[in-house]
Amino acid sequence: MNRIDKINYYLDIADTVLERGTCLRRNFGAILVKNDEIIATGYTGAPRGRKNCLDLNSCIREKMGIPRGQKYEKCRSVHAEANAGLSAARRDMIGADLFLVGREKTSGALIEGADSCAMCKRLIINAGIKKVFIRDSKDDYRVIEVEEWITNDDSLTDQEGY
Repeated sequence: MNRIDKINYYLDIADTVLERGTCLRRNFGAILVKNDEIIATGYTGAPRGRKNCLDLNSCIREKMGIPRGQKYEKCRSVHAEANAGLSAARRDMIGADLFLVGREKTSGALIEGADSCAMCKRLIINAGIKKVFIRDSKDDYRVIEVEEWITNDDSLTDQEGY
């Protein structure tokens, strides 16, 4: 019997976590791991106590035709990375790794080119997370050194007219 490697093991767990997501478009699962121990999990969903899109059977971003990666302020959900970070102490996140998996709600397909949004990148940087692993296929993934997000500050180039 072949044993699954650790990275895909954690990505499989993140893939299971996303099944709790309540977004009608895309759901993500995230887990934070430090010293080979899971310290927190998070999935896409409305803030505690608020109705989520699944319960409302409605998505404002879908109704407005907002494309992926734009106008997140219109979304009811808190992203998986943020929810995982909110469930852990910063002292535990310093040097930790984040494992992220995203799937399309309707087809269940892995989200091609999945990445953390600009806000989640800032949260990940401030949390002190070292690496982000993002699943591309059942066995393939990308590894992002968070230091790259600091060095290559995309917030300096994404500003419109500034």
